[in-house]
Amino acid sequence: MSETDWEALKLAAMDARSRAYAPYSGFAVGAALQTKNGRVFQGCNVENASYGAAICAERGALVAAVAAGERDLVALAIVGGAERPTPPCGICRQCLSELAPDLRIRSYTDNGAFTDYELAELLPDPFDRTQLE
Repeated sequence: MSETDWEALKLAAMDARSRAYAPYSGFAVGAALQTKNGRVFQGCNVENASYGAAICAERGALVAAVAAGERDLVALAIVGGAERPTPPCGICRQCLSELAPDLRIRSYTDNGAFTDYELAELLPDPFDRTQLE
């Protein structure tokens, strides 16, 4: 497994955040998702006048990774504008758990404070394919 360079991942998330489209909430978020082989995929939130059509930065990065054929996801950095580090929302937790139940997450604030999370702790009993059997 590739070692996680959290500083590089944070910078990639910050770069993605600079491209966020958040005219309604004003809450721009960037995410950078690292694969086992070290590739990094970025995502930013993209809002919509139909609020339910918005997509979070974390899911944007997830979709980019899957579209590139990646399934082995190991680390996620998030940069948001809140006063305290912000974990992924519930929908993002569910989507990430499908492919990366053991994902390590680090969420940063603008002033550099961060909190580490384990996805399995944030979503201890996700809906998964076993419920479909």
